[in-house]
Amino acid sequence: VSDASGCSMIALLHTGAAKFPQNLLPRARQAVRSLLRAGVLRGYSSIVSRKLASHGFGASMAAMSSFPPQRYHYFLVLDFEATCDKPQIHPQEIIEFPILKLNGRTMEIESTFHMYVQPVVHPQLTPFCTELTGIIQGMVDGQPSLQQVLERVDEWMAKEGLLDPSVKSIFVTCGDWDLKVMLPGQCQYLGLPVADYFKQWINLKKAYSFAMGSWPKNGLLDMNKGLNLQHIGRPHSGIDDCKNIANIMKTLAHRGFIFKQTSKPF
Repeated sequence: VSDASGCSMIALLHTGAAKFPQNLLPRARQAVRSLLRAGVLRGYSSIVSRKLASHGFGASMAAMSSFPPQRYHYFLVLDFEATCDKPQIHPQEIIEFPILKLNGRTMEIESTFHMYVQPVVHPQLTPFCTELTGIIQGMVDGQPSLQQVLERVDEWMAKEGLLDPSVKSIFVTCGDWDLKVMLPGQCQYLGLPVADYFKQWINLKKAYSFAMGSWPKNGLLDMNKGLNLQHIGRPHSGIDDCKNIANIMKTLAHRGFIFKQTSKPF
């Protein structure tokens, strides 16, 4: 069914024809589904919805505009903030640990894990770090250590059913730094094991470049701009960055993009 014929059918519906020809209903349904999935009728969804209802189309708009199924039941959106300065301090330590559990079918947020972490090597945050992340000293003082936070992450994963072998989930980050460099590096320094579920992920920058054909040099800012999305919250706030990642993923999924693992096996 071509776009032209599909649009003609919608035009016929929109003109208020007394009754849409019954023999064309199956073809019209197929045309509308194709055009909605392709994004052609994005701006006319409410009109189409009313017209379809008035002409007895049984399928709901929600079903017709649904995006292709993803490969994962859940996406776990993660974005660390860490101690930092200019010149950079070593070792860096995670000070904010947020995860959003994104339903792979609806692309809606179902659950949130969010904790601040007490740094131990450089316990005093630098003015540069506070200015960049918005995290002040009082937000990390007295908070659990990374080891304790990782234990709580595991408890949260179990509570959310994410450790069930039949449930497919994968982490999503904006870049490879979080799970390729930051977490394994700090765990090695502290002599802590890295859970297997942290060893595969989707780099949203790569996914976006596959979907849109351009590399987002400025990360989330470029991706939001490229998709005409409003930036959520404060840049370099871990939890706000997670919300932006989730919003970008939802938008790409609605455009038909299927997310795949981008990291190489450890």
